[in-house]
Amino acid sequence: MCDLTEESCSALASVLSSDSSSLKDLDLSNNNLQDSGVKLLSDGLNEKCKLKKLRLLGPAADEACQYVTEIVGKNPLLLRELNLSERKLGDTRVNQITALLQDKHCKLNTLILSNDNITEEGCAALTSAFDSNHSNLIELDLSGNTLGKSGMMKICCLLKNTKSRLMKLKLSDCSITEEGYKAQASALRSNPSHLIELDLTGNDPGQSGVKELSDFLQEPNCQLKTLRFLCPEADEACRFVTGIVGKNLLLLSELNLSGHHLGDTRVSQISALLQDKHCQLSTLILCGCKITEKQLLILTSALKSNPSHLRELNLSGNKLKDSGAKNLSDLMMNPQCKLEKLELCGCRVTEKQCFILTSALKSNPSHLRELDLSENKIKNTGVKHLCDILKDPDCKLERLSLHDCGITDIHTLIQSLTNTKALQFLKELDLSYNNIGDSKQQLIDVLQGSNCKLLEKEHWLTASLSNINLS
Repeated sequence: MCDLTEESCSALASVLSSDSSSLKDLDLSNNNLQDSGVKLLSDGLNEKCKLKKLRLLGPAADEACQYVTEIVGKNPLLLRELNLSERKLGDTRVNQITALLQDKHCKLNTLILSNDNITEEGCAALTSAFDSNHSNLIELDLSGNTLGKSGMMKICCLLKNTKSRLMKLKLSDCSITEEGYKAQASALRSNPSHLIELDLTGNDPGQSGVKELSDFLQEPNCQLKTLRFLCPEADEACRFVTGIVGKNLLLLSELNLSGHHLGDTRVSQISALLQDKHCQLSTLILCGCKITEKQLLILTSALKSNPSHLRELNLSGNKLKDSGAKNLSDLMMNPQCKLEKLELCGCRVTEKQCFILTSALKSNPSHLRELDLSENKIKNTGVKHLCDILKDPDCKLERLSLHDCGITDIHTLIQSLTNTKALQFLKELDLSYNNIGDSKQQLIDVLQGSNCKLLEKEHWLTASLSNINLS
């Protein structure tokens, strides 16, 4: 949100149409540009423009879609990604977009239309456009739209098309029924070679719907790497997924069971999957799964036996406790562990547990790139433990999130950032909602006077420090 005005849009249009401009990605999300501002901006989308990605998210400026598609349509070669999510376009606006998609010169490979009030009619128009010019589309996101039975059938026709190159399809919260799941599984069987990511979260497939997808995972030509379709209403999903995927372990690179109360039986099934020597899982996300100490021990033991492929682990929203911290630290100390991203937001991590975790990270720091300890009361002592990692010459941490951690003193952190190589790698640092007082300005001075790689410093300073209590 930058509160851009019509004058700002006019200036942007001038830059876009300039011979010297090399701008390829423009994100204007959540700015209330109004119709006039969008019209001014669209004037810059001429034959000289080199823009590849354009995002105009937000509920305002109802005519934006019309202007953008009309102008971009005059130069369709420039556009690779179009994101019009949350604009409540409706079927009429979607019909305007389809005219752009049908242009034989259009090279669009990513189309994101989530939460746009698209119904069966709009879905039919989109798939019809893809039929006439489908070879470039790689990613389609229609999440949050009520597609209906016929809309889902149209999507299935797109999947069946042998000329389709679609690799990522997102249909979360689209009210897809068991019948829709069966139709989709049938379509994927007939043309399985390209799709690698499928998101069906927020739909209730029922046991038969899950079974249909599970059977598809056994197909020898299935290339699916990421499958998201679990929801609390589909309690048997975990059993089907772990049972069937276990027969074809090479296909699975990400497993997301967030929000699913797994219980001991489900955790044991997942652990058996993780222990298989053929399993190459790189991302495991178990947010808010009510994982117990016993279950965490089972999971970490499984991961320790086969740790080399895991790159991302997210246990946010689960209570870690001392034994959990110890088990997790044992995993991280494994020399074969190459974990790059660890998220423990809201895990009730204490100062003591922070010490256990950071001690483990110190023994194997070179791989970790992202660490999220937000919403844990690690306090000043916990920050000092983290500084020991930052001081390590092998540390290459790029993102550190300490949002709402009860921190009041960051002098040790400032000294660590000043006297080590940490700033050469650090790109994001979030200290929002901590009472650090006057240290805020001292930290800003250190960052601005260094060769720090923090992305978009001004944006970072407002986003990550604006909510710090200075009293």
